[in-house]
Amino acid sequence: MRLSLTNAIKLKANAPLLLHYSSLPIARSTLAFRSVLTPSNATLYLTGRPNTVTFLPSQFLRCRAAMATAACVVVKERIELTETEKKIFDRLLNTLRHFNLQTQLRVAGGWVRDKLLGKECYDIDIALDNMLGSEFVDKVQEYLSSTGEVAQGLAVIPSNPEQSKHLETARMRLFDLWIDFVNLRCEDYSENSRIPTMKFGTAEEDAYRRDLTINSLFYNINTNLVEDFTKRGLEDLKFGRIVTPLPPKATFLDDPLRVLRAIRFGARFDFTLDEELKKAAACDDVKTALAAKISRERIGTEIDLMISGNQPVKAIDYICDLTLFWVVFGLPPKVDPAVSDECYRLSAAYLDASWQLIQLIGCSNFNDEQRRLCLYSALFLPLRCATYKDRKDKMIPAVNFIFRDSLKRKASDADTVINIHKSLEKFLSLIPCILSNEDDVQITEVDWGKEFVDVPVTSKLRVLTGFLLREIKDFWRVALLVSTLLYPTDIDSSKDIIDKNFQLDKRKGIFVSVENAIVKLGLEKVWDLKPLVNGKDIMNVLQLKVGGPLVREWQQKAVSWQLAHPSGTAEECLDWMKETYSKRIKME
Repeated sequence: MRLSLTNAIKLKANAPLLLHYSSLPIARSTLAFRSVLTPSNATLYLTGRPNTVTFLPSQFLRCRAAMATAACVVVKERIELTETEKKIFDRLLNTLRHFNLQTQLRVAGGWVRDKLLGKECYDIDIALDNMLGSEFVDKVQEYLSSTGEVAQGLAVIPSNPEQSKHLETARMRLFDLWIDFVNLRCEDYSENSRIPTMKFGTAEEDAYRRDLTINSLFYNINTNLVEDFTKRGLEDLKFGRIVTPLPPKATFLDDPLRVLRAIRFGARFDFTLDEELKKAAACDDVKTALAAKISRERIGTEIDLMISGNQPVKAIDYICDLTLFWVVFGLPPKVDPAVSDECYRLSAAYLDASWQLIQLIGCSNFNDEQRRLCLYSALFLPLRCATYKDRKDKMIPAVNFIFRDSLKRKASDADTVINIHKSLEKFLSLIPCILSNEDDVQITEVDWGKEFVDVPVTSKLRVLTGFLLREIKDFWRVALLVSTLLYPTDIDSSKDIIDKNFQLDKRKGIFVSVENAIVKLGLEKVWDLKPLVNGKDIMNVLQLKVGGPLVREWQQKAVSWQLAHPSGTAEECLDWMKETYSKRIKME
């Protein structure tokens, strides 16, 4: 057996690593190795320290030299069922026996993949080879009734091709888990639609119609065996490869959403995208099909799963590398100021920086929703000043268009990210004052509003910070983190960000210092502060019969006074209001 050590494979776990020949005191040439029969059927390799010999287990030697850069993934030899899964499958098999059915029951897709990877999965989809899901569910219900058991829930989800539901799905709740039942199928696609014509198919046809080989595996409940009809699903899982069962370009043109699914699973499992798959995903035909055939809701759902997942940076990097960024995050026409084509690189870099900063600061400081919208805020940070005119000639943030039109996400996501972006200018004005601990706060570049005119200089920092936090509420830590990516404002750090020179320790230090100062000021939950005086009190002081803008103005002034005087009472606030209003009347 001949093997060049330049093709050595890096193995995970406790297996010794094969060394490159350049690190050994031997001639630069291909080395000959001879297999050695041992009790464990291992093979002899030169490893570890120079001139030492180690026996490597045979299972690690199955890795091919062609996969030199890939790491072997630990994949279980067989699927181990939980007690709940055993009970569920037992009831289903008993149904077959009770009615003498010749149906093969197979768990399909993600559950099989995750179980082989040693991960728990509660999403059980069962494929039937000779009957509809609704028909089988009726049989299961009838069997359970004969034994005195009752299904916890039943449902039939009708086909809805527009939402990627191509066939009717029956659902049944057993032992607190919802199980989906659908028949095996094959599909044909028309040229201009991702909605296929569906018909009954074999297990092999069903496997080949799936998006990726790692998602094409079946677990046959009848035989307790894993079935790999594409003949490469298990191998691709072991070597961490993202591959389509059929040629990738044809697969993507049939259903372009598979491009985003390939990216999402590649990022999620840290697997490598197949080279032919990448070429197909980046070609103009597939990009055109993705924009034309896929609903924006489906695109938005995939992107949201990526951003909410465990590897959002890797997912967006794939999107950038495959030149899909502007296909996915489409901009409105006539954006002002114009956005450069290369802006997406800065977006990806800001996402990377914010993701790393979250890890460095500590994920416990942010809940899932805060983390998700923090990443969106960073991703769209270079677009925060971009606007466009709507049909009524109103200037709207371009970020709003991306969320509501390009991704079809909920309006609250767009509103929150835009509010975070709007708060950055004020945060950036306050950061130097908070870090310096100065009482004399002089901020002229930001319009804070006339309600702060009467605030004592020594209290201005607490008042301005309090009002800022009342605007963005629970997302103030998110806004602070994003602000640190732009601080200091007198230096353009875009090039450093793109070059991955994030200075994370420095930015973490700024975040922690400002966060501690805000907590010390007693402003951590300042939006919950109950006003000392109400509108009726203010109307009495101003001697008004009806409310209006003047009352709203003094309500803000009253909150400002309250922030400046944390120990103040309602009576003191009203006395201050009477005195201040009286002075204003005299001056006018």
